Amino acid sequence: MLITRLHLVNFRQHADTDLALGAGLTGIIGPNGAGKTTLLEAIAWAMYGTPAARGSKDTIRRRGAPPRAPVEVEMEFALGAHHYRVVRGLNGAELFQDGEAAPIANSIATVTERITRLLAMTRDEFFNTYFTGQKELAVMAAMAPAERARFLSRVLGYERLRTAQDRLRERRTALRARLETLESGLPDPKALDADEARAQDRLQGAEGAAATGAAALEQAERQLAEVRPRWEAMQHARDTARMLDAERRVAEEQLRSAREKGETLRRQAAESAEARGGAEAARRQLAPLAALRDESAEHDRLAAAWNAQRGAVAQLEEVRARLAATEARLAALPSPEAAAAARTTASALRAESTALAIGVEERRTAWVRDRQDADTQLRTLRTQYEELKEQRERIVAAGPDGACPTCARPLQQEFDQVIALLERQLEQVTDNGKYFRQRVDQLAEEPADLQAMETERTRLDQRLSDAVAAEARLGARAAERAGAEAELAVLRGRVTELERTAGASAAAYDAARHEEVRTAMRALEPLVPQVSRLEALAHRADALATEAECAAGDCAACEARVRELEARIAELGFSETAFAAAREEEQAAERSRRNAELSLVRARAEETAAREALAGVARRREEAVARRREAEAVRRDVLLHQELDRALTDLRTDLNQSLRPELSELASAFVRDLTNGRYTDLELDENYVATLVDEGDPKPVISGGEEDIANLALRLAISQMIADRAGQPLSLLVLDEIFGSLDEERRLAVLDLLRSLADRFPQVILITHIDAVRDGFDRVIRVGYDVARGAAVVTEEPAGAHDVAA
Repeated sequence: MLITRLHLVNFRQHADTDLALGAGLTGIIGPNGAGKTTLLEAIAWAMYGTPAARGSKDTIRRRGAPPRAPVEVEMEFALGAHHYRVVRGLNGAELFQDGEAAPIANSIATVTERITRLLAMTRDEFFNTYFTGQKELAVMAAMAPAERARFLSRVLGYERLRTAQDRLRERRTALRARLETLESGLPDPKALDADEARAQDRLQGAEGAAATGAAALEQAERQLAEVRPRWEAMQHARDTARMLDAERRVAEEQLRSAREKGETLRRQAAESAEARGGAEAARRQLAPLAALRDESAEHDRLAAAWNAQRGAVAQLEEVRARLAATEARLAALPSPEAAAAARTTASALRAESTALAIGVEERRTAWVRDRQDADTQLRTLRTQYEELKEQRERIVAAGPDGACPTCARPLQQEFDQVIALLERQLEQVTDNGKYFRQRVDQLAEEPADLQAMETERTRLDQRLSDAVAAEARLGARAAERAGAEAELAVLRGRVTELERTAGASAAAYDAARHEEVRTAMRALEPLVPQVSRLEALAHRADALATEAECAAGDCAACEARVRELEARIAELGFSETAFAAAREEEQAAERSRRNAELSLVRARAEETAAREALAGVARRREEAVARRREAEAVRRDVLLHQELDRALTDLRTDLNQSLRPELSELASAFVRDLTNGRYTDLELDENYVATLVDEGDPKPVISGGEEDIANLALRLAISQMIADRAGQPLSLLVLDEIFGSLDEERRLAVLDLLRSLADRFPQVILITHIDAVRDGFDRVIRVGYDVARGAAVVTEEPAGAHDVAA
């Protein structure tokens, strides 16, 4: 694995840091708290997400970053034949391969899972292999002996054998439970033989009962076959008798109806004969009615003309009065010119009012905007003052040697400068606050020019209201004038028409004679419908006689039909007693057949159950054989799992026994390189306690620097073994503040060792605050902290005396 680029945005101290990395020995140098280790934390976070970073999502975001500003780490690295780019934020992640535009993974979980599979390492394995910090060099020294063995077994992957063994034992326990279940479920052979004998006896009894039931059913069906024809014939006779009786009742009803119709026709024929004489007498009485009707119509016409003339005289006086009133009202209405002048005045005042309203709103908007701006500035300054005051109090409380709440590092000699800067900022915020406080007070009331404009606007609105009212009033009166002129023309035409009607000659109308004619007509008119009824009745006399003869013939036919139906019913000879006896005989035969059939069904069901019982015994015998076979197979699996458990136990024992010598051999090689041959070996006792060997003799007492050398060699050996177990070369090594108490000579020896191991570690990233070792790196990245910006500053310096090819 080779990291080629790292880009941090609002990640902890880094606002926007972009680094180009590569092969060789890279040194990241800077003071404590500047953000050096944050670069390594960003690498881990980009690959494995939040579990690989300190704190939570809220603490990852850079202090001072806007609330909605993105937090993102982008890292590019080469692995095998492919080049990858991972981009991770607080709420999402993407992984790209070989420059493709579409990601191969596009969520937090899938990106982490895909990188884990690419590296073939979990997060813990990756940190225990590629990453080494000063606190981790002596991680085993602080452990108890048993804890050291468990730690090495875990980081080297031996715990996976324990996990596999635990799962194997769980499977073996399940197999044993299955075997016990199978063996406990095997049936007793003697019980199976007894069940089979009982089922055979049951089958023989059921077969005999079925034969008896079949014979009984056959006898019952023969008896039913003899009885059923007689019952069906009796049913047919009853149906025929009921049908004939219904027809007889219908014929009797028809006979009654024909008799009533004949009687009615005879009565109407007599009435028709009497109507002929009455109709002639009534016609003689109605002879004057036609002349009276003509005379009445003429009197009606003369009465209408006389009434119209009298009405025209009365209406003429009324219309003349309305005509005079309309002429007077028309004279009082204003002229169209006055209405036009009122509209012109109102339009001018309306335009002036609109212009003044626009000016007032513009002036008011400017005043409100100035007041809001001043108020916003004042609130912002108050918030800024509180934040600066709190920041100064926290820095003063922490002191020069305490961790700065902004950059999380000791300020030391910069303490006074930061305090002075905060006090100047507080003073500036206070001055600005006084100014904007005065400004807010000044803008609290409306300006005088705005009040004057409002007064003028009120006066102009009143004038406009009066002008609009006058315009509306004159407009309405002008519209009324057109209506009055139209009404005047109509009234003049009506006066002319009424004068013509009232001046016509009077008609000769005799009201007394008109009333006499009406009285005579009222006396004769009731006879008109009576004459019409008598004439119609007289005309039907012949037809009624013919219909009466037909009705007599219908009565005779109905009487003959009734006699015929009564004779057929008597000939049928049906009785309800005989019908009930036949029904009882058929029902008894049917009950016997059903009982026989039910007995046969029960016998056959018993026979089927017996056969099923025999089949069940056979199935149980087959299942017992299958269970014995399965139990034998499970027993073999149990034995196999026991052998595998013993084999895994032996394998773990062998691995643990070979671990200490192999680890000691790798660490000894690193010790020789780190001490330039001063110490030749690093031995590990049974408790994995490291001891340096000086000229063949163990050295029980070593200095702090020698202890750091021993721990570093052991840590590198562990990383090498983890990488070998993972099946890939240890191409990347990250070391964070590993110099500890090493003197300058040991520091240079460490750098020379790392450079000499370039074939094992093509890319080494070393973090330190010691500036004296900068010349030993191929690439130097300087990390500082800008207090004013509240962000880390990263620059790349020219390379030292060595280059990558060295």
